[in-house]
Amino acid sequence: MIDEIQKEKIEHVVQQAIDEHGSTRDALIPILSEVNKSFGFIPEIAFSTIRKKIHIPENKFTVSESQLFGLASFYHMFSVKPLGKHVIRFCESAPCHVMGGRQIIQALKELLQLEPGETSNNGMWSLITTSCLGVCGVGPVILIDDEIYGNLLPEQLPEILAKYDPSYAQETMI
Repeated sequence: MIDEIQKEKIEHVVQQAIDEHGSTRDALIPILSEVNKSFGFIPEIAFSTIRKKIHIPENKFTVSESQLFGLASFYHMFSVKPLGKHVIRFCESAPCHVMGGRQIIQALKELLQLEPGETSNNGMWSLITTSCLGVCGVGPVILIDDEIYGNLLPEQLPEILAKYDPSYAQETMI
């Protein structure tokens, strides 16, 4: 259950996003993006908050909570559930796959003890697959938070993960 303080914070973030981006259909993605950035995901209550603040029938602009949820769940860079402190997005497109992506995802799964779509019990990591990160020339590629790592080899992963969690500094790959 969401508490009043969290609800007020969500309302504040939504209002700031509307003030900055407007309350038009074109503003929906930027508004959802601001909420996602502020909380690391889009809390369920945010959909009703956004709808209440921008649903303006007299201006012929209406939007439902289900439309907002559909938009948020369509884009891979948004999440509708809480994610870990650090989010690893693994590119599973054909160029990354051909360049060794299968070995990278296998190494990530072993190091993190996670399957794609899961978040670690300690809330530190989420592992997500995505169709493309837009940097096909340097595949295989992962995106951790906002930092891209390309031309990856499995043995590089412990050092990369250690930048975010020092416990990986001592890991060795078999």
